[in-house]
Amino acid sequence: MEKLENSLKYRQWLKALESNNIIVNEVKPLHLVHKPNGELLFGLVHVDAQDSRGEKLLPIALIRGHFVSVLTVLIAAETQQKYLLLVRQYRIANGEYSYEHPAGMCDSQTDPYYVALKEVEEETGLKIEPKDLVLLNEKLLYSSPGLLDEGGYYFYCEIILPQAEIDRFSNKQTGAQSEREFITTYVCPIDQAPSLISSSVSMLNLLLYQQKKN
Repeated sequence: MEKLENSLKYRQWLKALESNNIIVNEVKPLHLVHKPNGELLFGLVHVDAQDSRGEKLLPIALIRGHFVSVLTVLIAAETQQKYLLLVRQYRIANGEYSYEHPAGMCDSQTDPYYVALKEVEEETGLKIEPKDLVLLNEKLLYSSPGLLDEGGYYFYCEIILPQAEIDRFSNKQTGAQSEREFITTYVCPIDQAPSLISSSVSMLNLLLYQQKKN
């Protein structure tokens, strides 16, 4: 099993602390969760750390690593109507059937573009190229820095397809079943998405996209 200190996500977390002049005295693993292949998935740690003034930081952190979210727009060639290609799945933290953009953890990958391409194809069946991706944030945006180290890379892509082909992307069964992903795709007009989305990550991705396009 991969040791905490050997994992990319742990090294990135320490680097982020050090770049902000945080002095880390000691890190004690409380609980580690690994993937079936032995790679570290999550690490709950107790941290003895202080800022440059000597003030102690809260001691508990969940090391999860960074993630990508890819707002995926399908544009009908005949009408120029814009649709979002969303994914639906139940989420264990709230039991909700959640509508989200294709997304995933970077884990041991340092290239978020690679992860974005992989997640879009894995979760929707849509194959895109690096040139299709537009990164929306210049610096990492953190979802809950009081506990989580995870920072997000927010992308969008716009793909023009015939309407009939867009329709075929609806209600497909996808996901990596080896990682217990059971996903159904969902296509909707872009203006209907806010009433469906309850994830703050997906909503932020939508707002960043709209800000970029306006």
